[in-house]
Amino acid sequence: MPDNVNLTSQYNADNIELLPELEGIRKRPGMYIGATNSGGLHHLIWEIVDNGVDEAANGYGSRITVTLHKDGSCSVEDDGRGIPVDIHKQTGLPAIQIIYTRLHSGGKFSDKAYQTSAGLHGVGATVVNALSKWVDINVFRDGNIYHIRFENGGHLATPLEVVGTTRKRGTLVRFLPDESLFSTTDFKWETVANHLQEEAFLLKNVTFVLIDERIKKTEEFHYESGLAEYVAILDQNKEPIGEIVHFVDDANHVKMEVAMQWCAKDYNENVYSYANAVRTHDGGTHETGLRTGITKAVNDWAIQNDVIREKDKLEGNDIREGLTAVVSVKVPENLALYESQTKQKLTSPDLLPLITDFVYTNLLHFLAEHKEFAVDLIRKCQASKSAREAARKAKEVARNGKAKKVDAIISDKLASAQSKDYKNNELFIVEGDSAGGSAKTGRDRLHQAILPLRGKPLNTDSVTMERMLQNTEFATIIQTIGAGVGANFDVEDSHYGKIIIMTDADTDGAHIQILLLTFFYNYMKPLITHGMVYIACPPLYRVYKKSDPQHKFIYAWDDESLEEAKKKIGPGYGINRYKGLGEMNADQLAATTMNKATRQLLQVRIEDPLVVEKRISVLMGNDASLRRIWIEENIKFNETDRFIKEVTKNG
Repeated sequence: MPDNVNLTSQYNADNIELLPELEGIRKRPGMYIGATNSGGLHHLIWEIVDNGVDEAANGYGSRITVTLHKDGSCSVEDDGRGIPVDIHKQTGLPAIQIIYTRLHSGGKFSDKAYQTSAGLHGVGATVVNALSKWVDINVFRDGNIYHIRFENGGHLATPLEVVGTTRKRGTLVRFLPDESLFSTTDFKWETVANHLQEEAFLLKNVTFVLIDERIKKTEEFHYESGLAEYVAILDQNKEPIGEIVHFVDDANHVKMEVAMQWCAKDYNENVYSYANAVRTHDGGTHETGLRTGITKAVNDWAIQNDVIREKDKLEGNDIREGLTAVVSVKVPENLALYESQTKQKLTSPDLLPLITDFVYTNLLHFLAEHKEFAVDLIRKCQASKSAREAARKAKEVARNGKAKKVDAIISDKLASAQSKDYKNNELFIVEGDSAGGSAKTGRDRLHQAILPLRGKPLNTDSVTMERMLQNTEFATIIQTIGAGVGANFDVEDSHYGKIIIMTDADTDGAHIQILLLTFFYNYMKPLITHGMVYIACPPLYRVYKKSDPQHKFIYAWDDESLEEAKKKIGPGYGINRYKGLGEMNADQLAATTMNKATRQLLQVRIEDPLVVEKRISVLMGNDASLRRIWIEENIKFNETDRFIKEVTKNG
C-alpha cells in the first residue's frame, strides 16, 4: 500500500448514499427479480399474478385474466376483494399507494388477511412499479371504481380517485416495463401460457385466461383434477406403470397435494415442487419429505408382503428411477420460510415430518389396495438396483486395473484432452469435419477435446434404446463421455465438466442442437440438471477496416451488435458474414468461440418442465401438423439467428 494514502479520508459518512426505495430497486433490479433478461421481464407478470392467486387461494376469487397488449404493456385482472383504498392511519395515504410505493408493505405479514400467500415479503407490487414506465390500476370494490396511476419508475401521476360505479369486484393492473432497464421487453406467449397453466394445475377451482392482442389469440386453463392432470401431461409420451397416484390432505393448516406416476423405459427422476403456488426450483423440505415417504412406503410394503427381505432394502434412487412426481404445499405465513426473495427453496423444518408421514401413509395404503401394481413397481426397482450394482462392480474392476484392454479407439476423429482433471475438461461436439479441423488446431490441448460429428444423429425420442445404441454418433458420444447411459449413467464419472455443442448458425445447425439435446435429456439428464451442457455461440459477422483488415476488426453476434461494430470501425468498413463454422480459420474460431476469456456460451437449463415436454413432443414427435404450426408461429426463416434462440432457450 502506498505510504501517502490517508486511510481515514477514504471511507466515511460522506460516502454513504441513502436512495429512495424505488430508486434503489431501479439501480439493483437483479436483487428483486433475479435478472433483467427475459426471465426477469416475465417475473413482473408473476408478481402481479401472485396477488390474484393469493386472493383465489384464500377463497376470494375464481378467475384471473392476463392480457398482452399491442403497445407492449401487460394487464392482470382478478375477481378478488380488490386492493384496499382506504386511508392508512400511520401515513395518511391511501393503502393502495403504500402497497405500490413502499417495500415490505401489504397484508401478508400476518394471517389476518391471508392464511397462505405466494408473496410473503411485500415487495412484488412495489418492484413492478419501480421497473415500469407506467402502472395504471383500477380497483372494483364497495360499488365504486377507484383509479390511481404511477409513471417514470413509480412516481405518483394521478392520485387515487373514484371514476365510476360498478357491480364488479377485484383489481385490474396494467403496466409497461421500462425498456431502459431490460435487455428485452417482448413478452412471450408460450412463457406466459405455461406459467398460467402451471398455476391452474395448482389451483383446481380457478380459471386462468391468457389473451394476446398482438396475435389475436386466447386460451383458458382450468383443471378439475389438479396435479393428476399435470403428471398426465408430463408423462404423455411415456409408458406408464399403473395409474397416477394422487393424494390430497389438510393437516395442521398445511394443505398438501401429491401426484406421482412411474414409467417404464424412463431412467430419470422427475420431481417438481411448489410452495404456496410458487415453483421451488431448488426443492426444500417438502421435496425431502416426499422422497423419504416414498422410499419408506415402498420398502415397508415389499418387506411386509415378503417380496424382499429386510437386508435387501431398496435405495431411494432405485425406487425413484422413472418416477414423475409433483408435490404442492400451501403453508401458513408463520411456517413459510425460504432461502431468498425469489423463493427458490423452501426451508421450513416443521414441514418435513408432516409431508413424510402424509406421503408414507397414503402411498402404503395405495400399494395395499393395488397389489399387482405394487409387485410390478418392486420388480422395476429391483431391476434398477441390479443394473446399478453391476455398473458399480464394473467401475471397481476398471479402477483396479483388471478390466480387459479395449482395442478399439473410441473414435478415430476424437482429439482427446491431455489432462486427467476431468472437471476442468471440455468436450466440443462439432458439426462437420471442416469446423472440426479448425477447432482441433485452435483448441487448448490440455483441457479441450474435439469430437466432429459424421452426420446428423438420430431422433432419440422416436426410437428404442437398442436402436439408439446402434447409432455410430451416439455410441461414440457415450464412450467419449465415459459415464454410462440411461439407468447406468453416473454424472460423477463424466470425463468432462462441460459438454459444448458447437454447430453452424443456421437451420441445419439448430436441428443438430435439438437432436443432441433430446438425447442428453432422455439418456444423460443429470448433465443438464448439473449445468454441464452448453451451446457455443459463434459470431455471425466480422466487421473490419478495409484499409487495415487484419488489425482493425470487431466480431458481432447479432444485428444489434453489428450496427455498433460498424459505428466503431467507422467509414470504409467491410463485413464478413459467417454462414458456417468452417468459414472461420483456427485462430478466429478459437478467439470467438473456444477461448474461455472471450467466448460466449449458452447454458442449457430446465426451468419449466412443461415447456420441455411440450417442445420435445412437438418438435421431435410424429405429428408433423403440430410441428408445422409451432414453426409458423415461432420462426422467421429470414432470421436464422432467431431460429437458434427460439429452439434452444428452454433446454
